Amino acid sequence: MPELSVLIKTDVALVGKADSTKTEVKVSSKDKDKGRKNKSAHSTDWSEDDEKNNSDGGKNTSEIKRNEKGQLVFKDHPEFTPNLTPKEVLQAGSFGGTYFRPIYSSITKQHYKDVWQELPEDWLDGLNISKQVASSTYRENVNIYNVKCGGSLEMWESSGWIVPQDPYGWFQWYCRFYHGRRTEDDARQISRWAKCAGVKGRWRQNLITKVVRSGCAYDNPSVSPVVRQTLQHWGYKLTLEDYKEGAKRVKPK
Repeated sequence: MPELSVLIKTDVALVGKADSTKTEVKVSSKDKDKGRKNKSAHSTDWSEDDEKNNSDGGKNTSEIKRNEKGQLVFKDHPEFTPNLTPKEVLQAGSFGGTYFRPIYSSITKQHYKDVWQELPEDWLDGLNISKQVASSTYRENVNIYNVKCGGSLEMWESSGWIVPQDPYGWFQWYCRFYHGRRTEDDARQISRWAKCAGVKGRWRQNLITKVVRSGCAYDNPSVSPVVRQTLQHWGYKLTLEDYKEGAKRVKPK
């Protein structure tokens, strides 16, 4: 694995890529709707826990606004400021198309499939479910930067990062958080995001440093595409304002 090897997990993980370098995968209406009518007995659904977890079941998603920097504003968690919504992450081309694939969780001891069905339908508009959302085969050309990044689910389960309520990992947590669910695990997951993609996040600053030293524009996709792809999986894309601020912390070689 180039650059990040085992250090970055894409599950936990819209700029500058020319359309000509990304292979389009056209959606089939049958594929999109397949299985939505008959949910799996082992698919997960946040609505079952709405009352218990003090959630409104996503009724407040229309209230999620952006600030002047383009960051999403969650009134109850102002420290959490991603600038990509879950829909934007999926629509951009992420996870090699595999995020919501069928899995066996060693944490819950259950099999899961068709978990993508819990997502709002508009998040999946134009996507081929079997190739861009729930594929068992990782396709680099699905990713906006045409690169592969991340470790296996098993590796992150064994590292203690996965908890029963979100057996797929961080992005599943983010989808549910964005949709209105709130749980005791939110602080931990937001902390993980901050350490990766926050103001002083490791991989955000890593990308800024590489851009500074390359002499290229902040949004040049040829500079560290693996890190860019990973940050996208964490709901973040580098902006000019963030780049200028982070560049002040880059030490000369």
